[in-house]
Amino acid sequence: MLLRFFRSEPAAAIVLLFASALAMIVANTVLNGTYHDLLHFAVGPLSVHEWINDALMALFFLMVGLEIKREMVSGALSTWGDRLLPGLAAMGGMVVPAVIFITVNRDISSHHDGWAIPTATDIAFALGVLTLLGKRVPASIRVLLVGIAIIDDLLAILVIAIFYSGGVSTGWLIVSAVLAAALALLNQRSVYAIWPYLLVGAGLWIAVFNSGLHATLAGVIVAMSLPSRGSSDSAPAPLNVLEHRLIYWVNFGILPLFGFANAGVHLSGMRVGDVADTLPLGIILGLFVGKQIGIFGTIWLLVKAGIARMPARTSWSIIHAMSVLCGIGFTMSIFIAGLAFSSAPHYLDMAKIGVITGSLASALIGTFLMLRATASRADEA
Repeated sequence: MLLRFFRSEPAAAIVLLFASALAMIVANTVLNGTYHDLLHFAVGPLSVHEWINDALMALFFLMVGLEIKREMVSGALSTWGDRLLPGLAAMGGMVVPAVIFITVNRDISSHHDGWAIPTATDIAFALGVLTLLGKRVPASIRVLLVGIAIIDDLLAILVIAIFYSGGVSTGWLIVSAVLAAALALLNQRSVYAIWPYLLVGAGLWIAVFNSGLHATLAGVIVAMSLPSRGSSDSAPAPLNVLEHRLIYWVNFGILPLFGFANAGVHLSGMRVGDVADTLPLGIILGLFVGKQIGIFGTIWLLVKAGIARMPARTSWSIIHAMSVLCGIGFTMSIFIAGLAFSSAPHYLDMAKIGVITGSLASALIGTFLMLRATASRADEA
């Protein structure tokens, strides 16, 4: 029974939620000092927190990159026609939350670095909710959500690379480029063994880390270099093999560690009214309001204009409920918050409160709306 739970799709979201809730509990007890001392304990050149966020999360981004490539090669995004609706919807779901955040925080320049925090969607949580709702949710909505979340992840990676990297070291950047070229050469020469890619990828991580770009980008570059076809028709593709090997380590090891290391917000001294501060408020409104306006509004415009087709066996109320669920930003939003306010702990805590509140509101209201919108389908089933 336990094995069946860990193989189920909602399991990863449930374990991540539990680890994050545990962090909140620990951070608000007498263990708070021990919790922070542990995270800042130096292990070699990095602290425990840095090893989790910069090194282990590179494996998370490696898996995200593998998912993106798989979907674009043979999945829900394999043709330009398939990419149009989720691609433009994902863009709308990033632009509107960013505009809302900037509008709410327009007069406070110290908050401006957080503009990208409410632009992310957590695919594990959003898909977990749909899976819990079962067959009442049309398959086309699941495919659309996967497409939106995958492209959202790709855009988030670009945002991190462009806006959240430090001063660039030309020397290390050249080394990074050489190693990335080596990965491309391995692919071009049809090297199907996985270990050469991982070996070069380890060197690439070191080079990217020292270049000033965010080290997790190395994981994405490695993912894009892996062959998406096997050495023969019957041989599995290295991309699929590595994704299969990584998925349980990432979902039940790395992500819970990330949640535990980053969700622990010390609430002492905070008031209920602090949620109305422009920083968390901009994030909450961006995730809960901006996501649904951006995604639903874009889909509605594209369908009404005849540019895209309405997903099969669905309705506008179901699409709206899915758009609300896309406001669950948790993992990627907290990750971006850590980059935006790494030198401002108070702002970082306020941002995390905004992410948790906005994501929780999106999950609860989105689930309610989906249950109501799919009630007739459940009766038919």
